[in-house]
Amino acid sequence: MVKLQKSWKYRLLFPLRVWLFSRLVICIAMLNFAPLLPAPPGGIAATVGWDVFAAWDSDFYEKIATFGYNNPHSVAFFPLYPLLVRGVVALGLPFVVAGTLVNNLAFLAALIFIYNWAASSYSQNVARWTVVVLALFPLSIFGTVIYSEGLYLLLSSVALRAFEQKRYRWVVLGGALATFTRPTAMALIPAFLIVSWRERRGEVAYFASLATGLGIFCYSLYCQIYFQDALAFIRVQKAWQPAQDFFGQDWLKMVMQVAVGTRNWQRGTIVDVWHPLIFLVICVSSYLLWKSDFKLRGYGLCFSAFVLWLVAGNPLINSAIAFGGIYLLWYFRFSLSNTLITYGVCSYALIFSTGRATSAERYVYGIVTVAVSLGILLSRYPRYGYIVSAFFALLLILYSLRFAQHLWVA
Repeated sequence: MVKLQKSWKYRLLFPLRVWLFSRLVICIAMLNFAPLLPAPPGGIAATVGWDVFAAWDSDFYEKIATFGYNNPHSVAFFPLYPLLVRGVVALGLPFVVAGTLVNNLAFLAALIFIYNWAASSYSQNVARWTVVVLALFPLSIFGTVIYSEGLYLLLSSVALRAFEQKRYRWVVLGGALATFTRPTAMALIPAFLIVSWRERRGEVAYFASLATGLGIFCYSLYCQIYFQDALAFIRVQKAWQPAQDFFGQDWLKMVMQVAVGTRNWQRGTIVDVWHPLIFLVICVSSYLLWKSDFKLRGYGLCFSAFVLWLVAGNPLINSAIAFGGIYLLWYFRFSLSNTLITYGVCSYALIFSTGRATSAERYVYGIVTVAVSLGILLSRYPRYGYIVSAFFALLLILYSLRFAQHLWVA
């Protein structure tokens, strides 16, 4: 009986509590506060109802679940999530309810799975902070609204954990379903092949690594049959993106918006001298704090980061997510397993290969390696972990309000 109680407490209860708390924060923000706000420029006035969870990509998922791929633009969205939603709709639920339930339940399952994975591979403390990071991170809103993030996080984690344990049947199942859910799952294939080579695994490991791509292979075959283009999902995504003057222009724009300000970047000259001046002051003061012996320097750096966010806004958050994740991978390269670190590197290579920064922060959030790395870091410095968690919760509320008003989030 004691073992059962411990199993419930340590394997299920904590991630369930964190999931419930974070989802309540989102629901209260979207259903209670957002309807009180006036319609913003470029957005709509939020209403109370299930429709608040549907915006942007949700419309495409609804069309796929209802009518199939009758719109060429919809092929950018992979089939598994809308197929599952369609199955729930067949039970008699409206699409908005079914889509929300599928994503939320998948996200909850992902938190429980990752919690137990981190607890067995690292420690209970690391597992708790990893779950807190995943649940309170502002982009975790996409684990609640009608998107496929929750499902992808679950399936990719199952495939990665199975590969670590050399359970290749689960590798094939989880990996194939992941590549049938999102194109970013393609990073699993080279990651598994590289680890198989580095660890000198047998032929079955190579076979399982390649079989991970069954999902995207089947979808490519479908696109070839019905649209005469096996790579239609890639070409459609490129067509949506605005033309760039050079490769990586989006990333340069994002960094320059942080350093000199959006107005100065748009004009190509300094029209607002205060932004770069404040940025310079914050950078210099942060450096001096870092090099000093001041006992509260950590809190001072947190305050400097908060002020910089007030000045730079979302470009700072997006830059910190993208490049901060890379730093975490490098810093914890000896603490993480070969599978996790290689998957992280391959995922970043896939993201940067496009040269575009649109939605990159959302893709980075889906890399479980980054969450585990941040969980390890915060477990070592829990006082700062509470500050970071509070800031994440603040951003989560703001992102929820923006999504409810149909303003772009990520």
